[in-house]
Amino acid sequence: MEQSHQIGDRITDKSAPPDDDTVREWIGPKAYEHWTELQNWIEAYYPGVFAPDWLYGGKKRGWSLRYKKTRAFCTLIPEYGLLSVVVVLGGAEREKFEERRYVWRSPLVKLYDEAKTYIDGKWLTVGISSSDDLHDVTDLLIMKRPSSHSSS
Repeated sequence: MEQSHQIGDRITDKSAPPDDDTVREWIGPKAYEHWTELQNWIEAYYPGVFAPDWLYGGKKRGWSLRYKKTRAFCTLIPEYGLLSVVVVLGGAEREKFEERRYVWRSPLVKLYDEAKTYIDGKWLTVGISSSDDLHDVTDLLIMKRPSSHSSS
């Protein structure tokens, strides 16, 4: 019997990390555009810095694609029908966020305010359904780790 998937379901087949076709099929064509756009942006702004690796978080969390150097940069989560990105903001980043609070779009501020603060920071899970959402994430990532582009 074919199980019907719900929006937000994760890829949980642990036999192998998902390939591009699997991700595209799972998250849908529009979300996949954002998926590739974000990956291309990370590669362009941080050339050679990250080697993204697939992590399997178990039956509930499924697969996610983590960008990490020494500390986590961001994690892309392919969910059924959508793409989410997790960005962890440590103490310094939270201060920077607060300084620019009036600049951020209100849905992001709301997400920030509602995110629980853990010992390693606030974990923001941003759903990417528009270019504005994508722009919010890239702004958070630039704030988190200035790129070589921003210093030149």
